[in-house]
Amino acid sequence: MTPSSASPLRNEILAAARFLIALLFLIFGWEKFMNFSGTLQYMEQVGAPLPDLATLVAIVMELFVGIAIVLGLYTRPLALLLALYTFGTAVIGHHYWTMTGMARFEGEINFYKNISIIGGLLALYVSGPGQYSIDAMREAARSKTRQ
Repeated sequence: MTPSSASPLRNEILAAARFLIALLFLIFGWEKFMNFSGTLQYMEQVGAPLPDLATLVAIVMELFVGIAIVLGLYTRPLALLLALYTFGTAVIGHHYWTMTGMARFEGEINFYKNISIIGGLLALYVSGPGQYSIDAMREAARSKTRQ
């Protein structure tokens, strides 16, 4: 069985997967965007380097890259970029190894949730966005102009 024939719903599943993996980023990116000052305070609280810049990067990565992933626009490079960002947020924001008690437990859960999200983003990088994406439409248009 070839990868393209592995599932008759491959493209639909990839479209749903793009949405589901980006949903978390969209929700929290929107919240960060709507409450910039609160996000900045949070960045200062967790010790993010250059909190002003970190806040801006968080909004761009979560909201705007999240939107691009849902649309299937530059899916592969943005999935890698978002995976790197997610690793950075895991290390900076969920450093459970420096915590105690319930904070350690919650931090550990959130750290490993981020690691799991990275796995999904890497799978998206390998699989590509599927047929229902701007990337696929752009590739189809390029193929027609080459003929």
